[in-house]
Amino acid sequence: MPAVFPTLYTHPCITKREAPVVAAADLPYPCSLVFNAGVIKHRGEYVMVFRNDYGTDRRAYETENKRFSGTGVGVARSKNGIDGWRFDPVPLIDSNDPGKDPEMRRLYDPRIIAIEGRLYLCLAMDTRHGIRGCIAELSDDLTQYRIISASVPENRNMVLFPEKIGGEFVRLERPMPVYSRGRDRFDVWLSRSPDLQYWGRSELVLGVEDVPWANDKIGPTAAPIKTDRGWLTLFHAVDRDENRTKNGWEPKWTKRYTAGLMLLDLNDPAKVLSVYKEPLIAPDLPIETDEGFRENVIFPCGMLLEETGEVKIYYGASDTCVCLATADVNDLLGLL
Repeated sequence: MPAVFPTLYTHPCITKREAPVVAAADLPYPCSLVFNAGVIKHRGEYVMVFRNDYGTDRRAYETENKRFSGTGVGVARSKNGIDGWRFDPVPLIDSNDPGKDPEMRRLYDPRIIAIEGRLYLCLAMDTRHGIRGCIAELSDDLTQYRIISASVPENRNMVLFPEKIGGEFVRLERPMPVYSRGRDRFDVWLSRSPDLQYWGRSELVLGVEDVPWANDKIGPTAAPIKTDRGWLTLFHAVDRDENRTKNGWEPKWTKRYTAGLMLLDLNDPAKVLSVYKEPLIAPDLPIETDEGFRENVIFPCGMLLEETGEVKIYYGASDTCVCLATADVNDLLGLL
């Protein structure tokens, strides 16, 4: 299906690579979809931590009702952050691990961040009693992980800031208050912690009503970038139209995901200094609009600022592959 209406556009300051940087066929183990990847620089390389779903394909999904049999979190490394990715031979996390906690169903949508020399993952955790957001500490070689905190249901889309602010760890998150606000009216919140385990002093950062092109929900995406003017921060925004029918593999997919941009105060990141009132990135390439699992979906999980001023934005395209967009940091700040 082509791009849906009303038409939304990627801002001209954004340059997209037309081909994915990582696709399912690149992985050395079973993979149907690979997407929503966090990326950092570590030990002189770009390190990507990604989600992969496996166990079916489009034909089996559509004609045999064969659903995915598992979800993994994998690791890859590259010298330039674009190509030549080297994949660890097995996933870091696999939902079919026989030794996992029986309460846990799967971990997915990783965001990786380094804080004071230690590596952390923010993950969504599906459990028998709801979706929880969790934070895990990673070993320096990225082969082991340990969950150090997990929220109560329902919460997800957690993103850690890359440094302490006012002596505290800070994260963005997206609670899901269905009972109080109706279906999918979700917003961006912020919480603080002295130790990454105990979280509180939570505040609303951005409401879905503050995003003109979103009629459904918004939420955090990639870890913010620190600039002299404030924290340059991406968020995802969703518009829903029940007249949209088949839009990918599923019989009905009514949503479109885009990426927005805001600037948060350096010392008090719950304070929004500016929001760009149009989408920064919208689905407009074929892989984003008519070739994927859930089409018309843009979901960034990694954003890096290079010494040259180039910003690399890694995003999942149609929940199918990992793509890369770039922009100049001054052009992005100029929108705010």
